[in-house]
This record gives sequence, C-alpha cells and structure tokens, in this order.
Amino acid sequence: MYANSRFISSAQAGIHEQLYGLVGKHATTEFRKPFMPYNRTAFDASIAAWQAHGAKPLILDAGCGVGLSTLNLAAQFPDHFVIGVDQSADRLARNTVWRGEMPANFIKVRADLVDYWRLMLIAGIRPSRHYLLYPNPWPKIGQLQRRWQGHPVFPTIVALGGEFECRSNWRVYIDECASAISQLCSVQVQCEAFATDMPITPFEQKYLDSGHALWRCRASLR
Repeated sequence: MYANSRFISSAQAGIHEQLYGLVGKHATTEFRKPFMPYNRTAFDASIAAWQAHGAKPLILDAGCGVGLSTLNLAAQFPDHFVIGVDQSADRLARNTVWRGEMPANFIKVRADLVDYWRLMLIAGIRPSRHYLLYPNPWPKIGQLQRRWQGHPVFPTIVALGGEFECRSNWRVYIDECASAISQLCSVQVQCEAFATDMPITPFEQKYLDSGHALWRCRASLR
C-alpha cells in the first residue's frame, strides 16, 4: 500500500545532549575534506546554467530526490532560478508526474551536497531561498553526526544565508536544526507543525497520506 510509511521510532525524545558541543566544535574547526572532481564539474555546470538564465535570485533545493520539489519551487517562484541537488543519479533520472507547462527556470544536478555547499560558499554565491526537505532523520541516538545539524558542514549551510526552511516528519530533527542555527547566528528561528493540501515532494505526500504530522523550521539567515 502507498500510505504505509512507518512513524519514526527513536529512544531520543528531545534535542541530543551532545548537539551543542558538536556544533561548537564544527564552528571552530576547519573542515578539510578534499573536493571530488565530479562535484566541481557539476557545480560549475549548474552555475553556468543559472547565469545563462539571467542570474535571477537563486533557490537551492538541497537533497531534491527525484526533483518534484525542484519543479514545484520553480513554478511557485517564476522570478527565481532553482538548482536541485541530489547525490543519486538513479533518483534524478526518474520520471516525475508533472501536470501543466514545464517550468524552464530550473536545473537538476548530481552532486554531493557536502562539496556543493562548500563550493557555493567559496564562490561567493548566496541563495535567496534554501530548502532542506525531509532529509534522512537518522533517528538512532548514536547517529547524531549523520544528521545535517550534527555534520561538520552545517556551519557552511548557515553561512550561505537566505530564507532557510527545513521540513521533517520528526519533530526532534526540526528542534535540533533550529537549536543549531540559533547557536551559530543570532536570528529568530520559527518552529511549527504545519499542514498543506499541496505537498511538493513525494515524501511529503506519502507522510501526509500515512497520517504523519509535519514539522518545519524557518529562519532568515541574513
């Protein structure tokens, strides 16, 4: 059955006790992971496509999966250019059902986000809007460093600025994301449950159909 997504089960009921220390460590330690050549190539190609489209205000759809969210964002913000990034060539190659005229103001690119985010920061390119929609929650207590807010790249995500929005069907993930943002910069972060009759990703649709609550945090990282 389609609407059969399991509810997230975790022994962790609140913000991880090690998150604050981990975020602080990553904020003061240089992240020296070497860049992979294919990520540089993908980054350059996507930025060239954006510039060829007039260098409109940029939206980054980080972890776009099959790219349905990228299409929806492109249609919602026709005066922007949307770059959807995912590391899976298989997901990006899948056909997505799209009704209506196909927007032209987007590109999907295969790249590792860890490199892509850092290359964007180094290049001085700042997204107007930045979406992180339904990342893998890694709900086990020992998996904190696999969540984006516990990853060494998280300070880069925040440094990119823009109108940032993260969505998840696990409230703990959203609370942690908001806490990490607040630790790194003095901005107000809005956390809330939300409902929508226009889901923009396949996961959002499936979670809604399965009866899950949806959560998001939003912040103006100016």
